[in-house]
Amino acid sequence: MKSKAKTGLAILGLASAMAFTGPALAQDTGFYAGLHIGNSSASDACDGLSGPGVSCDDKDSAWKILGGYQFNKHFAVELGYTDLGEVSASGGGVNAAVEATAFEVVAVGILPLADKFSLYGKIGMYRGDTELTSNVGVNESETNNDMTFGFGVRFDFTKNLGVRAEWQKYQDLGGGNIGESDVDVISIGLIWKF
Repeated sequence: MKSKAKTGLAILGLASAMAFTGPALAQDTGFYAGLHIGNSSASDACDGLSGPGVSCDDKDSAWKILGGYQFNKHFAVELGYTDLGEVSASGGGVNAAVEATAFEVVAVGILPLADKFSLYGKIGMYRGDTELTSNVGVNESETNNDMTFGFGVRFDFTKNLGVRAEWQKYQDLGGGNIGESDVDVISIGLIWKF
Protein backbone atom coordinates (compact mmCIF):
# COMPACT_ATOMS: atom_id res chain seq x y z
CA MET A 1 0.00 0.00 0.00
CA LYS A 2 2.82 2.37 0.88
CA SER A 3 4.54 1.76 -2.47
CA LYS A 4 1.33 2.62 -4.35
CA ALA A 5 1.01 5.86 -2.37
CA LYS A 6 4.64 6.75 -3.12
CA THR A 7 4.11 5.96 -6.81
CA GLY A 8 0.94 8.07 -6.87
CA LEU A 9 2.70 10.98 -5.17
CA ALA A 10 5.64 10.68 -7.59
CA ILE A 11 3.27 10.76 -10.60
CA LEU A 12 1.41 13.74 -9.10
CA GLY A 13 4.72 15.54 -8.49
CA LEU A 14 5.90 14.82 -12.04
CA ALA A 15 2.60 16.04 -13.51
CA SER A 16 2.83 19.23 -11.41
CA ALA A 17 6.39 19.85 -12.57
CA MET A 18 5.36 19.34 -16.18
CA ALA A 19 2.45 21.73 -15.76
CA PHE A 20 4.81 24.48 -14.58
CA THR A 21 7.57 23.81 -17.13
CA GLY A 22 5.18 23.30 -20.06
CA PRO A 23 4.57 27.03 -20.66
CA ALA A 24 8.30 27.76 -20.42
CA LEU A 25 9.08 24.98 -22.87
CA ALA A 26 6.33 26.20 -25.20
CA GLN A 27 8.04 29.62 -25.36
CA ASP A 28 11.16 27.93 -26.75
CA THR A 29 9.34 26.14 -29.57
CA GLY A 30 7.22 27.16 -32.52
CA PHE A 31 7.11 28.77 -35.93
CA TYR A 32 8.57 32.18 -36.68
CA ALA A 33 9.01 34.52 -39.64
CA GLY A 34 11.36 37.39 -40.28
CA LEU A 35 12.57 40.16 -42.55
CA HIS A 36 16.20 41.34 -42.77
CA ILE A 37 17.72 44.33 -44.56
CA GLY A 38 21.40 45.12 -44.94
CA ASN A 39 24.37 45.33 -47.28
CA SER A 40 26.11 42.77 -49.47
CA SER A 41 29.70 42.63 -50.66
CA ALA A 42 30.97 40.30 -53.40
CA SER A 43 34.63 39.40 -52.96
CA ASP A 44 36.70 38.94 -56.16
CA ALA A 45 33.88 40.38 -58.30
CA CYS A 46 35.93 43.42 -59.35
CA ASP A 47 39.29 41.64 -59.64
CA GLY A 48 40.96 42.32 -62.98
CA LEU A 49 38.68 45.27 -63.75
CA SER A 50 41.01 48.25 -63.53
CA GLY A 51 42.39 50.95 -65.75
CA PRO A 52 41.53 54.44 -66.90
CA GLY A 53 37.78 55.02 -67.15
CA VAL A 54 36.92 51.62 -65.63
CA SER A 55 34.76 51.45 -62.53
CA CYS A 56 33.34 48.54 -60.57
CA ASP A 57 31.02 48.49 -57.56
CA ASP A 58 30.84 45.17 -55.67
CA LYS A 59 28.62 46.43 -52.82
CA ASP A 60 24.84 46.83 -52.77
CA SER A 61 21.81 46.65 -50.51
CA ALA A 62 20.38 43.23 -49.67
CA TRP A 63 17.19 41.91 -48.07
CA LYS A 64 15.87 38.55 -46.88
CA ILE A 65 12.53 37.01 -45.94
CA LEU A 66 12.59 33.85 -43.84
CA GLY A 67 10.50 31.34 -41.99
CA GLY A 68 11.58 28.81 -39.45
CA TYR A 69 10.69 26.39 -36.72
CA GLN A 70 12.41 26.39 -33.32
CA PHE A 71 12.45 22.86 -31.87
CA ASN A 72 13.84 23.89 -28.48
CA LYS A 73 15.86 26.72 -26.97
CA HIS A 74 19.05 25.49 -28.70
CA PHE A 75 18.01 24.43 -32.23
CA ALA A 76 15.94 25.72 -35.16
CA VAL A 77 15.66 25.23 -38.93
CA GLU A 78 15.10 28.11 -41.35
CA LEU A 79 14.09 28.55 -45.00
CA GLY A 80 14.90 31.87 -46.61
CA TYR A 81 14.99 33.88 -49.81
CA THR A 82 17.68 36.56 -50.14
CA ASP A 83 18.07 39.28 -52.74
CA LEU A 84 21.85 39.80 -52.73
CA GLY A 85 21.82 42.94 -54.86
CA GLU A 86 24.11 43.45 -57.83
CA VAL A 87 27.68 44.05 -58.92
CA SER A 88 28.00 46.70 -61.63
CA ALA A 89 30.94 47.61 -63.85
CA SER A 90 31.54 50.05 -66.68
CA GLY A 91 34.38 51.08 -68.96
CA GLY A 92 35.09 51.70 -72.61
CA GLY A 93 31.42 52.24 -73.39
CA VAL A 94 30.40 48.87 -71.89
CA ASN A 95 28.06 48.70 -68.91
CA ALA A 96 27.36 45.39 -67.19
CA ALA A 97 25.59 44.23 -64.03
CA VAL A 98 25.29 40.88 -62.27
CA GLU A 99 22.22 40.43 -60.04
CA ALA A 100 22.06 37.57 -57.52
CA THR A 101 19.41 35.87 -55.41
CA ALA A 102 19.47 32.74 -53.23
CA PHE A 103 17.05 30.28 -51.64
CA GLU A 104 18.48 28.62 -48.54
CA VAL A 105 17.83 26.04 -45.86
CA VAL A 106 19.95 26.29 -42.72
CA ALA A 107 20.24 24.69 -39.30
CA VAL A 108 20.48 27.25 -36.49
CA GLY A 109 22.29 26.57 -33.22
CA ILE A 110 21.22 28.92 -30.42
CA LEU A 111 23.09 29.82 -27.21
CA PRO A 112 20.85 31.70 -24.74
CA LEU A 113 22.99 34.08 -22.64
CA ALA A 114 20.32 35.88 -20.66
CA ASP A 115 16.55 35.98 -20.39
CA LYS A 116 16.07 37.88 -23.68
CA PHE A 117 19.53 37.78 -25.30
CA SER A 118 21.14 34.96 -27.31
CA LEU A 119 23.89 34.18 -29.80
CA TYR A 120 23.32 31.94 -32.79
CA GLY A 121 25.21 30.28 -35.62
CA LYS A 122 23.80 28.89 -38.85
CA ILE A 123 25.01 26.52 -41.53
CA GLY A 124 23.30 25.03 -44.56
CA MET A 125 22.92 25.03 -48.32
CA TYR A 126 21.73 27.59 -50.83
CA ARG A 127 20.55 27.52 -54.44
CA GLY A 128 21.73 30.70 -56.12
CA ASP A 129 20.66 32.42 -59.31
CA THR A 130 22.93 34.99 -60.98
CA GLU A 131 22.05 37.00 -64.07
CA LEU A 132 24.47 39.06 -66.18
CA THR A 133 23.05 41.86 -68.34
CA SER A 134 24.99 44.34 -70.47
CA ASN A 135 24.46 47.07 -73.05
CA VAL A 136 26.42 45.10 -75.68
CA GLY A 137 24.11 42.11 -75.92
CA VAL A 138 26.01 39.81 -73.54
CA ASN A 139 23.35 38.31 -71.26
CA GLU A 140 23.80 35.11 -69.27
CA SER A 141 22.37 33.37 -66.24
CA GLU A 142 23.74 30.69 -63.94
CA THR A 143 22.29 28.54 -61.18
CA ASN A 144 24.44 26.84 -58.57
CA ASN A 145 24.27 25.15 -55.18
CA ASP A 146 26.79 25.60 -52.38
CA MET A 147 27.27 26.20 -48.67
CA THR A 148 26.16 29.18 -46.60
CA PHE A 149 26.99 29.93 -42.97
CA GLY A 150 26.89 32.82 -40.52
CA PHE A 151 26.41 33.98 -36.97
CA GLY A 152 24.50 36.67 -35.12
CA VAL A 153 22.93 38.02 -31.97
CA ARG A 154 19.24 38.18 -31.04
CA PHE A 155 17.33 40.26 -28.52
CA ASP A 156 13.68 39.46 -27.74
CA PHE A 157 11.57 42.49 -26.83
CA THR A 158 8.62 40.23 -26.01
CA LYS A 159 7.95 36.50 -26.29
CA ASN A 160 6.74 37.12 -29.86
CA LEU A 161 8.96 39.93 -31.20
CA GLY A 162 12.73 40.03 -31.50
CA VAL A 163 15.50 41.74 -33.40
CA ARG A 164 18.58 40.07 -34.93
CA ALA A 165 21.90 41.37 -36.25
CA GLU A 166 23.88 38.91 -38.36
CA TRP A 167 26.69 38.24 -40.79
CA GLN A 168 26.24 35.51 -43.43
CA LYS A 169 28.44 34.20 -46.24
CA TYR A 170 27.31 32.56 -49.49
CA GLN A 171 30.28 30.60 -50.87
CA ASP A 172 31.15 30.52 -54.59
CA LEU A 173 27.98 32.16 -55.89
CA GLY A 174 27.73 32.14 -59.68
CA GLY A 175 29.71 30.06 -62.14
CA GLY A 176 30.31 29.63 -65.85
CA ASN A 177 31.21 32.80 -67.76
CA ILE A 178 29.81 34.95 -64.96
CA GLY A 179 32.49 33.72 -62.56
CA GLU A 180 32.24 32.78 -58.90
CA SER A 181 32.37 35.06 -55.90
CA ASP A 182 31.83 34.75 -52.16
CA VAL A 183 29.08 37.13 -51.06
CA ASP A 184 28.99 38.47 -47.50
CA VAL A 185 25.82 40.02 -46.08
CA ILE A 186 25.60 42.10 -42.91
CA SER A 187 21.99 42.72 -41.91
CA ILE A 188 19.54 43.54 -39.17
CA GLY A 189 16.08 42.03 -38.98
CA LEU A 190 12.83 41.61 -37.10
CA ILE A 191 11.61 38.16 -36.05
CA TRP A 192 7.98 37.38 -35.23
CA LYS A 193 7.27 34.17 -33.31
CA PHE A 194 3.80 32.63 -33.67
